[in-house]
Amino acid sequence: MVEFAPWSTPWERRLQTFAVMQWVFSFVALALICTGIFIGLLFTRFWFISVVYAIWWYFDRDTPRKGGRSSIYMKKGRIWKYMRDYFPVHLVKTAELDPSRNYLAGFHPHGVLATGAFLNLCTESTNFSATFPGIRSYLMMLTLWFRFPFFRDYIMGGGLVTSDKESAAHILSKKEGGNLLTIIIGGAQEALDARPGAYTLLLKNRKGFIKLALVHGAALVPIFSFGENSLYDQVDNTQGSCLRWIQNRLQKIMGISLPLFHGRGVFQYTFGLIPFRRPIYTVVGKPIEVQKILNPSQEQVDKLHQLYIKELCNLFEAHKLKYNVPADQHLEFR
Repeated sequence: MVEFAPWSTPWERRLQTFAVMQWVFSFVALALICTGIFIGLLFTRFWFISVVYAIWWYFDRDTPRKGGRSSIYMKKGRIWKYMRDYFPVHLVKTAELDPSRNYLAGFHPHGVLATGAFLNLCTESTNFSATFPGIRSYLMMLTLWFRFPFFRDYIMGGGLVTSDKESAAHILSKKEGGNLLTIIIGGAQEALDARPGAYTLLLKNRKGFIKLALVHGAALVPIFSFGENSLYDQVDNTQGSCLRWIQNRLQKIMGISLPLFHGRGVFQYTFGLIPFRRPIYTVVGKPIEVQKILNPSQEQVDKLHQLYIKELCNLFEAHKLKYNVPADQHLEFR
């Protein structure tokens, strides 16, 4: 039975739905459309647009791994405030961040589309700059997405940078400080576990970010986004199932995961690709002090990794009851 949205739905809520719809569209199809436009223009009288862009793109090719090119105008766009209010999304501060320091943050969980990470760290919809004065936010994204013409410029506008060591080193080595580089630790593979009530994180063997923090002496900041996994339902793909085997294979080949998720539609609430209206509370934890070690041993990496997991668990336990997580629910790691 399809449940349709009432005709009396306020205009404000319709604008919120539109804001979310365009964002989902940008991740599902915009990169391919941009590529199609770039190629298509070559066969029209406007061919010079693609040629000029290609030349500029060549000289600008290293920008995504050298801090990107964020735009305050894009970050402050009104459309992101409508998107924030759709869920709504909240940024929760638990400690100060010293603007003279650089920080490496781990974001958990990935969710299907990392909605909380985008709104809180790539836009000003939740007033990040006012909440953490003097801190510039960067969010890592798969390098693959920066290979699409036009689309690369769009995502850089929000402070997105490539997810490689060179990119991280460029930001974390800035002596003036004031930089927060966030990595969604579970990555695309963790998206396959994103469903309501799931609190399993892909973290047990993810230690590259720990070594980065040690090499650059960047304080570690755990971030947990409550509600991130509740935005979509997902087709059952338990470990060992045929579907999960196929998804894992595709993830290894393509570098991106393909979760079979579903939410609601634009004019009905039963099915579609629009996320459900469920609140997100992104809690930024207390920084973990890290001593700079240029060549950390495996023992030092493991020790800091265990401390990070402990602090992340403490953050989750301290806030879970506020955000409707059952008392007997705890984080699981694999």
